[in-house]
Amino acid sequence: MPRADWQCNMISVRNLVFEVQSSPDKIVRILDGISLDIHEGEAITIMGPNGSGKSTFVRCLNALLEPTTGEILVDNLSTTQADNHVTIKTRIGMVFQNPENQIVSTSVEREIAFGLENIGMPRKQMQEVVNKMLSKFRLDQYRYHPPHLLSGGEKQRLAIAAIMAMKPKYLILDEPTSFLDSIGKQDVLTMLKRIHHENREHAKSERITTILITQYPEEALGRERLLIMKKGKIIADARPESIFRRIQMLKEIGLDVPVEFEFENEIREKFKLDSIALMAQYDV
Repeated sequence: MPRADWQCNMISVRNLVFEVQSSPDKIVRILDGISLDIHEGEAITIMGPNGSGKSTFVRCLNALLEPTTGEILVDNLSTTQADNHVTIKTRIGMVFQNPENQIVSTSVEREIAFGLENIGMPRKQMQEVVNKMLSKFRLDQYRYHPPHLLSGGEKQRLAIAAIMAMKPKYLILDEPTSFLDSIGKQDVLTMLKRIHHENREHAKSERITTILITQYPEEALGRERLLIMKKGKIIADARPESIFRRIQMLKEIGLDVPVEFEFENEIREKFKLDSIALMAQYDV
C-alpha cells in the first residue's frame, strides 16, 4: 500500500541497505544506510570509484534488486511489494553500459516498437510514437536496418529511444558512454543535453528525472546535482561545481575533476585566492 506520510511524485530512499552472501560465513554490505529524495525533473549524476555501489543502488531504485533492509518508494509505491514492480518498471526506464545487452529486435523500427507492443498500444498511435523517436534520435535513415549494423553511439541512441518511447518519469543511465569511442560518446551526451534542455520547457509534472552514472567528471557539468558514493555510502550531495572544488576529497577516493577546476585550484593555491575572489577575477 502507498505510504500517506511520504510525498508522491518523487523517489524516496530511507536507510537503504543491500547485502550479499559472498561465502557461507561472510556477508558483504554493498549499500550502507542510504537516505535521500529524488525530485521531479532533476538532472542527477552519480560518481564514485569502482565498487562503491553505484550500479547496485540504481538497480534497487527500479526494483531489479530488493533491499536487505530499508525502503524505497517510487511515487509512493514500495519496491519491496511485488504487485508494484510492473508499474515501477514502467515509470523508471533504464539504459545499461552495453546497448547490445538490451536490444532484442531485428530492425531499428521494431526495437522502438517492442515495448509499445508489449503494453498493447494501438497500432496507429504506436507508429506515430516510433516515427517521433526515429526523428528525435536521428535514426530515420536506419529505420529498417538490423541494430547490429549500427555504430556504438547509434546503438546507444537506439536503446535510449526505445526507453523514451515508453514515456518514463525517471530515466536511469548506467555509464552509457563507457563502451563508446569519442565520437559515439559525444553523440550520446548531445542527446542527453537535449533531453535536459527540453525538460525546462515542460511543466514540472511533465519533466523526466534523469539519473546518470559516469566515471567522467565532464559529463556531470551542466547538471543540477552530483552524488558521490564511497563504500556504499553517499559522502557528498550538492551541485557539481561545489563538489568539484573539493579536489583533495575527490583525489583521495580516486576520482578526477574537470580540467577547469584543476586550473582554478592551481591558481587559487598559487595566489592564495579564495574561490569567490577567483571566480570574480577569472570569470570561472
